[in-house]
Amino acid sequence: MERLQKILANAGVASRRKCEELILSGKVMVNDEVVTTLGTKADPSTDVITVNGKTIGTEKKVYIVFNKPKGVITSASDPQGRKIVTDYLKGIKERLYPVGRLDYDTEGLLILTNDGDFAYLLTHPKHHVSKTYLATVKGVPHGTELDKLKQGIMLEDGMTAPAEVEYHDIDPEGKQSTISITIHEGRNRQVRRMFEAISHPVIKLKRISFGDLFLGNLKRGLYRHLTKEEVESLYKLAEAAGRSGKPGKKNK
Repeated sequence: MERLQKILANAGVASRRKCEELILSGKVMVNDEVVTTLGTKADPSTDVITVNGKTIGTEKKVYIVFNKPKGVITSASDPQGRKIVTDYLKGIKERLYPVGRLDYDTEGLLILTNDGDFAYLLTHPKHHVSKTYLATVKGVPHGTELDKLKQGIMLEDGMTAPAEVEYHDIDPEGKQSTISITIHEGRNRQVRRMFEAISHPVIKLKRISFGDLFLGNLKRGLYRHLTKEEVESLYKLAEAAGRSGKPGKKNK
């Protein structure tokens, strides 16, 4: 017997959080009875579970890394008709959903999967899986300004955790610079807000790694399947960080 939201997530219906919303809204039935209580348990091998009238099945677990272009929505749909990440997943029959989000104007590494446990592990705040970005910003931040980001800086939703920050490239005329920044949280537009807080707004933002998974030379708009070893490594990284309470960094 497993919690219903976990069964739905593992079947590739949606993320665990979205599955909880489906249950609360009365769209899930177990053996022809509507279930609206979170924590309800069922047996996926014997119980008939439906979502919006459709019986769920067990899908093959799929894990991919996608190089999201700028101007693409990290969502399963968009009422405004803009491009969404799944528009690029030609040839994949399973219903995948993103692990975390990238802003509309942010590009780079995005993981998609139908494995709810995997997504939950990588995005839950207690697991602190690190994410590295290249941020091209206006001007050249002074070292003391970058130190503020390294130590944690106050935003409207509280103090950020310490970040790892270093210069990556500097325009000879000093009009802009590219900074490598590694954070261990997943707040909305966090990197952009951190640089705004030191008066060097972001011009371009690209995520280049998630834990010990790197974007590498994967071309913009394309995806590849993760290897078994990469999936296992990310699992171990998140689990270890969850136990220790320390940020999950690249496995040695």
